[in-house]
Amino acid sequence: MPVTAKLSKRFYDTFGDEVTNDLVAWFNQVDATYRQELREQNDLNWARVEARIGQAEASLRSEFNQGLARVETRIGQVEASLRSDFGVGLEQLRSDLLKWMFFFWIGTALTVIGVVAALKG
Repeated sequence: MPVTAKLSKRFYDTFGDEVTNDLVAWFNQVDATYRQELREQNDLNWARVEARIGQAEASLRSEFNQGLARVETRIGQVEASLRSDFGVGLEQLRSDLLKWMFFFWIGTALTVIGVVAALKG
């Protein structure tokens, strides 16, 4: 909203209504022009700020996604390692169980053979 310039009655009396009204109109025109230029400059500055914010957001998203990918990769590595260690542990347990079962059954078989031999003899 433009501000209408007003001049004193003495100015009107000295220079006349026509000159003074022209001067007031010119002041108002200059004011409107400066306001429009200021509005345009503010719009340009805001567009620059929005562009920078967009760039920063894109950069942060990219860095976040890269970090997330590294975390997911590391989790996959840890999971594979755990599966491998678990598999090795199961194989070791199976081997130990078979060994102890063999000793148990050999011991049981020898005991049964000894008892049968003692009963026959």
